[in-house]
Amino acid sequence: MLSDLETALALLTLATALWLRPWRMLGGPLLTPFLAGLVFLPWFWMLPQMLPSSLVAGGISVQLSGACLMTMLLGWPLAVLLLSAVAGVVWVVGALPFEAWLSQWVWIGLVPATLALGLGALLRRWLPDQVFIYILGRGFLGTAVCIFLSGVMYELLYHLVGGVAVEQALVARWLMAWGDAFLTGLFTAIFVAFKPEWLATWSDDRYLAPPPPPAAPVAPGATHPATPPSAITPPDDI
Repeated sequence: MLSDLETALALLTLATALWLRPWRMLGGPLLTPFLAGLVFLPWFWMLPQMLPSSLVAGGISVQLSGACLMTMLLGWPLAVLLLSAVAGVVWVVGALPFEAWLSQWVWIGLVPATLALGLGALLRRWLPDQVFIYILGRGFLGTAVCIFLSGVMYELLYHLVGGVAVEQALVARWLMAWGDAFLTGLFTAIFVAFKPEWLATWSDDRYLAPPPPPAAPVAPGATHPATPPSAITPPDDI
């Protein structure tokens, strides 16, 4: 049942991203971070397979995502394509069974990326456009929240069918979320300073625009000058 839910969620997310045709953005500077993600993210996702696993004892393996960073670099539609390609590489190269691979694609890749999209929209809507908020709020703290919420949803769903004690799992998910948060915040700060063209979610006009000039002070007791009436051209027959 859960595999069917994850399959439907993955296909719906991928279809939505394909409908937006994000590959058109690869003709510019975003090609470099896209290829970099395609090279490095499979190593992140296969980390549980390369480290001594605790899954046999019923525990949780260390897992890095990179989905929030890719969403900030590429935008949500292109990040979904990249994460799907990374999942394909992990399926071919790795040794996970289909159910575990599908869960990794959905809960390590697609769900955190979608949560990062929603969080970015909320921050733009309710908070001022400042570099500090972009780097710390969206890159660092926002990543920790998105990764943790994705882990919470995964653990709650799988707890319904039996598994690791949910209290212990949530503590582990919270701690592991800060690994992604540190990396995403670090690379976001570096790219803002040196390679802002690699950040599809960054805008100089939005975050570096000068503040509006202050209004001219008015002396106490002074009145504003009256607005002169507009000139009216008299008709020719007067």
